[in-house]
Amino acid sequence: MSTDLPENYDDSDFAPRPRGQRAKLATGIALCAAAAFAWLVVEWTVNRVYVSPGQSLLLTYKGPILFGSSETAAKGQFAKVDEHGNPLQIGVLEKLRGPGRHFYCPIWWKRELVDDMVVAPGEVAIVSSRLGKTLPGKEFLVDAELDDAQKFKGVLRKAFPPGRYRLNTYAYEYKIVQTQVRRDNDQQKHAGWVSIPTGYVGVVTNLAANPYTKQVAGIQEKVLPPGLYPINPKEREVDIVEIGFREKSLTVNRKRDRSGDLVFDQSGEPLLHQNPEGINFPSNDGFTIYMDFTAVWGVMPDQAAEAVRKFGNIQAVEDKVVVPQIESICRNMGSKFAAVELLVGDSRRRFQEDTSDAFRQALEEKQVTMLNGLVRYIYIPQQVRTPIQMGYIANELKLTRDQEQLTAKTEANLREAERKVELESERVNVETEKLVAKIEAEGAKTAAETQADTTKLVAAIDKQTASLEAQATVVLGQSKAQARQMLEEAKAQKFALAVEAFGSGAAYNQWVFASGLPKDIELRMLYAGEGTFWTDLKGLSETLLGRQLQNERKEPPKAR
Repeated sequence: MSTDLPENYDDSDFAPRPRGQRAKLATGIALCAAAAFAWLVVEWTVNRVYVSPGQSLLLTYKGPILFGSSETAAKGQFAKVDEHGNPLQIGVLEKLRGPGRHFYCPIWWKRELVDDMVVAPGEVAIVSSRLGKTLPGKEFLVDAELDDAQKFKGVLRKAFPPGRYRLNTYAYEYKIVQTQVRRDNDQQKHAGWVSIPTGYVGVVTNLAANPYTKQVAGIQEKVLPPGLYPINPKEREVDIVEIGFREKSLTVNRKRDRSGDLVFDQSGEPLLHQNPEGINFPSNDGFTIYMDFTAVWGVMPDQAAEAVRKFGNIQAVEDKVVVPQIESICRNMGSKFAAVELLVGDSRRRFQEDTSDAFRQALEEKQVTMLNGLVRYIYIPQQVRTPIQMGYIANELKLTRDQEQLTAKTEANLREAERKVELESERVNVETEKLVAKIEAEGAKTAAETQADTTKLVAAIDKQTASLEAQATVVLGQSKAQARQMLEEAKAQKFALAVEAFGSGAAYNQWVFASGLPKDIELRMLYAGEGTFWTDLKGLSETLLGRQLQNERKEPPKAR
């Protein structure tokens, strides 16, 4: 058996090594294993950092301890890193490590667990940047997100709504804000978590200009519809304004008794209080007039910003615009009329319409909408009202008497008309009965004539039918006679032809006679001379008797 070995083969390579070399190799392997185990122990005990859910790991690089050197990051800046995330400077790293296991040696790294920024429902978070450059001029809001906001120091314009955010606490600080209400005189400024209910709008006041939306500082024309809004109190404030129509009435105080019921004068008008409030003005003839007025007004969404800008709130609109305009317009318009003109007639209606139109125009100039402006009641002094009322009462009494007379006359006409109706009804009944009798007679006559005509037609038809039947009988008789005649003629012609065929009538008769004889007839000739006929009858009777007996033998006798 032979094997092929390489030319450079040396069996000394497989020779047993000395005991010292084997000991060194085993020692080396053991040391490597011990070093690896020690590294694993240190890695999983000292270097390991566990980050729980809801937390992040903030790392600060301390730099090389024994060998090498690194520059320190500029003050107010994060340490720079390469494309693999390895630090190039000593300082805080911008990127946070999320939940899980991380391995960083505490000799080179400062490790800090940071809780996430949690914003609950009904809250907002206001974040400020502590790193970066100082904002130019009077600006104090930073237009950026969390990942690039460290370029400038200041408060972030964005208010962060409910949620969970990973925040680097070295670069940012935050404040949780709920609903904030700031009072400015009679105004309430809302910020933070702002809830605008149905029936309201939000008038926005910018505390600083926004170069991105091109909005300037101050009250904005565009309002916020009902809803939930995260508002940064450093950037904006919101006035919640009720929209829609409201009612405002100015009434005069009336006198009441101890039970609280109104007190009336002799004419049925309520008495006024000794010091009546409400609207009062002198008429152009010197009488003091009191009146009630009701306004239905409101602020629409497109008018809300102007109302806040000019007056502050809706109540201020009512106090500063609606009520003063009601009093002013009613006084100015009412002073143009006399007391009598304000009591009755078209002049009173004209005063009400003019007052309502003037009030509407005044509110429109203030950008307030009016739905109705109603002059509800006008109190005229009794010394003016009583004579006019008495005159009106007299006129009303006269009108009442005239109306009563007219009613009586109308009632008499009604009775006369009723009698005429009854008469006409009777006449109509008689005429109706007469027409009914006439129609019935004409109907009976027409029925009789129709019946006679029908009878006449029936008789004519019967006559025609009888004639046709007679003609049919005659024709039938003639036909039968002709048929019998033709039959008899045919028979006669038949006999004539037969006679002609036999040559004579006697021959034909003999043939007929012979044809009528039975087939089994027997003929026997008997000869008798003169005077012997009677004697020869004896043989004939015997012959006939023998024939009869023969027939009886052939046919059995019938039962009797």
